[in-house]
Amino acid sequence: MKQDFILPDIGEGIVECEIVEWLVKEGELISEDQPVCDVMTDKALVQIPAVHNGVVSKLYYAKGDIAKVHAPLFEMHLTVDNSSSSNPVTVSDTVPQISSTVTEGTATIAKSTSVSRDITEDFILPDIGEGIVECEIVEWLVAEGDNIEEDQPVCDVMTDKALVQIPAKYAGVVSKLYYAKGDIAKVHAPLFAIRRQGDEQSPTATAQSAVTSQVVATSTAASNTATNTAANTNSSAANKAAANSAAAKGVKALASPAVRRLARELSIDIQLVPGSGDKGRVFKDDVHAFAKPSGSDHDLTPKVNDLTPKVTATSAATSSVAVANSTHRVEPIRGIKAAMARQMSDSVATIPHFTYCEEIDLTELIALRNQLKDQYAKQGVKLTMMPFFMKALSLAINEFPVMNSQPNADCTELTYFSAHNIGIAVDSKVGLLVPNVKGCEQKSIVEIANALTKLTEAAREGRVSPADLKGGTITISNIGAIGGTVATPIINKPEVAIVALGKVQALPRFDANAQVVARQIMQISWSGDHRIIDGGTIARFTNLWKQYLEQPSSMLVAMR
Repeated sequence: MKQDFILPDIGEGIVECEIVEWLVKEGELISEDQPVCDVMTDKALVQIPAVHNGVVSKLYYAKGDIAKVHAPLFEMHLTVDNSSSSNPVTVSDTVPQISSTVTEGTATIAKSTSVSRDITEDFILPDIGEGIVECEIVEWLVAEGDNIEEDQPVCDVMTDKALVQIPAKYAGVVSKLYYAKGDIAKVHAPLFAIRRQGDEQSPTATAQSAVTSQVVATSTAASNTATNTAANTNSSAANKAAANSAAAKGVKALASPAVRRLARELSIDIQLVPGSGDKGRVFKDDVHAFAKPSGSDHDLTPKVNDLTPKVTATSAATSSVAVANSTHRVEPIRGIKAAMARQMSDSVATIPHFTYCEEIDLTELIALRNQLKDQYAKQGVKLTMMPFFMKALSLAINEFPVMNSQPNADCTELTYFSAHNIGIAVDSKVGLLVPNVKGCEQKSIVEIANALTKLTEAAREGRVSPADLKGGTITISNIGAIGGTVATPIINKPEVAIVALGKVQALPRFDANAQVVARQIMQISWSGDHRIIDGGTIARFTNLWKQYLEQPSSMLVAMR
């Protein structure tokens, strides 16, 4: 079957790139993860790998041309894989004559006069963007046998950034779901099979097609075996000659993203892996060979899953292990939770945190909010306390811009942001999300309230857009909405500060006449990057923020 390879999202907002060099040519047999071409963006040289086995039938660009992201890069004939749960398309297009040939591991399938019948084809999980290569099936919204319409939501999937809903491309009947809830699905791999109205081959052509496909599969398997054998031989030789490694040459290793991911999963520095390919290019076999214990006849390293969907007991999101007459539940860390684990670990490991605590008397602000909330509720505005906190924070940042800055990776430069994009940590059903309200310095309290309502509702469902998760400059964590008074929040790197709001409590305090009165008190806890912010700065900043909140009239006067 012919299929276009779509140039994936390269990240960093890249929309086009220059073809620097084709590493394959038309008519060439290629393998999954094999480098196909080098492209140059305005930031770096990027290598594009193949996502399927097959034969390159057409290159859509010449060297030096500008290719568009999400547009076809080249065309290929997909080869048949015996391990696949389903061929990409079970019925071919029709023409009025029968013929078949096998050329370089692919086939021109026999075709004949057609009759109008249903066809079954695979729905390929599309590129989700942001460099995502896999995602977790959170929930199927359809079942096998269901009739579905074009653009109907089929399933919710979780990436390491957000919850994404996958819509159907065609109307038809769901004939097979290739994954169970909790499984990890691969981008550019079959997600489910759909039966829809179309043309089907005659029985004669179908039989001929099956024979041809078998020949193709055998030819492809033999070709792949020979390729793997050669790669293993080269890899062994390369291991003996460590001078071939990128580290020995002092250059960046040449490898596809999938190979780099495999190296990370095996805790291997890819710079140390000798490459068996052209110009020292590193393949998966090279990584496995490098990880193989010396002198062992058995490769004990784990293998990464191929793109073939497989539903097994071990692939379930949760497994149970019986140990010493008790049952323990083992649950993999995936999606948003995995991303948060990496982000928080990196933040703590690279930023010297310090915490500063204070209490704020919200009695006057609560009274003002209670006075206004019903009036604005009639206008559809949900006026909580948070918009006041955010606006007061933005006003304080005007006097202390360092609180709205970010250092570079090695902390040699500091960037001050004019936009106050204040993030709100939201406890969503898929994990911690931190969307941000853009441009709070230019928004009124009501405008912030409206923006905040939309963001938090989307975030709690895990459906906040990637754009709303990017570009934050300072963060508020409202743990007090759940409970607790004091915390030590972790900075949302590369920001320089985060504040945790404790719960509001009615506590006794002395008034101006030394009389004990009940006041509405909230504890707040700042964590700051001690490379950028000192104790005096955060104390003075907090005093100004506190003044705006304790005396709402001063906040209203300070607004521009």
